[in-house]
Amino acid sequence: MYSGRVNPHTNLTGIPAALTGWLRAGLLFLCLALTVPAALAQAPEPPVDPTPAIQTPPPQASDAEIKTRITDIFAEIDSLRRVTVEVNHGVVTLGGDVSSSAADARAEELALRVNGVVTVENQIERRLAVEDSTGGLFGDSSSRLQKLYRALPLYGVSLAVFLVIALLGHLIASWRAFWRLILPNPFLVELVSGAFRIVALLVALVMAMNVLGATTLMGTILGGAGVIGLAIGFSVRDTLENYISSIMLSVRQPFRANEHVVIDDHEGKVIRLTSRSTILMTLDGNHLRIPNTIVFKAVILNYTRNPERRFEFDLGVDAADDPVAAMQLGLDRLKSMPFVLNDPEPEAFIQTVGDSNIVLRFMGWVNQTETNFAKGRGLAIAATKDALEEGGFTLPEPIYRVRFDSGVEDALKSTKPDGRAANPLEPPRPKPTVDTREAADVAADNTIDEKVAAERASSKEPDLLDEQSPVE
Repeated sequence: MYSGRVNPHTNLTGIPAALTGWLRAGLLFLCLALTVPAALAQAPEPPVDPTPAIQTPPPQASDAEIKTRITDIFAEIDSLRRVTVEVNHGVVTLGGDVSSSAADARAEELALRVNGVVTVENQIERRLAVEDSTGGLFGDSSSRLQKLYRALPLYGVSLAVFLVIALLGHLIASWRAFWRLILPNPFLVELVSGAFRIVALLVALVMAMNVLGATTLMGTILGGAGVIGLAIGFSVRDTLENYISSIMLSVRQPFRANEHVVIDDHEGKVIRLTSRSTILMTLDGNHLRIPNTIVFKAVILNYTRNPERRFEFDLGVDAADDPVAAMQLGLDRLKSMPFVLNDPEPEAFIQTVGDSNIVLRFMGWVNQTETNFAKGRGLAIAATKDALEEGGFTLPEPIYRVRFDSGVEDALKSTKPDGRAANPLEPPRPKPTVDTREAADVAADNTIDEKVAAERASSKEPDLLDEQSPVE
């Protein structure tokens, strides 16, 4: 039977209190053993000074020993032999003079590296004598000549490497048959072959510099050339844009020579495409140069690509007339004209209905290679108008209503505009007989075509239009 007593030498679990204390101490020791090495392993290492200090003979040098040490070091360097040294409580004062600012900085750096130096007061002056500044330039010429003589074979190898690579690049760039085989048009042949020649020269120069061991100088030159090229690129941005447009037009070939085109608001026949502009001959025989940047971005209308072209015109009839009968009569007359094509057939429809007339629109097709478009359209308008008038249709005219008194009206009826008495029985004047064969000739006008052909034959300006390339 449990009496409710607790042994003071045991805990609630029955384990003796002394054993529990030993277990706690063991666990604490184990945690410390695992934590301390990990903390030591993660502790950063102290930084190492990359510049070792110049040690003086004793561990703690005096001012005199520091001065002696620095003076002995300067005595071994030609450019620092005239530098004076004073040391007081570890503070070094440098005096005298040197021939260059580099020697000045070197003296201060060496003094700071001596063990025991607290700081350096630099009072060194630079000499401005001509012989000191030009000694390196006009030094021992015999030693320079000897070095040059020993380096002659290396220079020869470098020159040979440059010449071989440059000559090989020039021969490949001049191989026109190869470039014509892989490139679509002559303009790209010239462009890519020229760029290949320049790249070959740069590669030859880099290889020659590598042989000489002057890669640092070559990197500086190429870096400067890149900056200069970037500045030039911004300054000639418009020219480069026009040049790139020329490349794209020569590849795309949007038109051929002697084609009738409209580029934005400019109409004419194409003479040639150059590396800078597109040359047109306007329909009145003038030359027109359009920058290729504009041509590349413009809307181009080509009349020559499809020889069949439609013309249209409007004619009005009186509001009391039958518009459908007028349309049929006009279509019959258009179909009877020899230059109007039957396929596609002419068409007509009611365009608008006005207050006192009905406007009809007639459309027909002609072959531009055989028919002058403007003359054909004009003759079609005249023939359709005559057919409507012969058929009894009234072409509307402006109508004005004027009211007069009876006496004035009778006087106007009995007189002519010039004041003579009107004769209602006066016969009409006869119409003169006119030979209309020339006016009715609608043959195609080849005048501009002949001028374009003569211009292309006489001019030696390069043309980027290639008849063998596909048209866009």
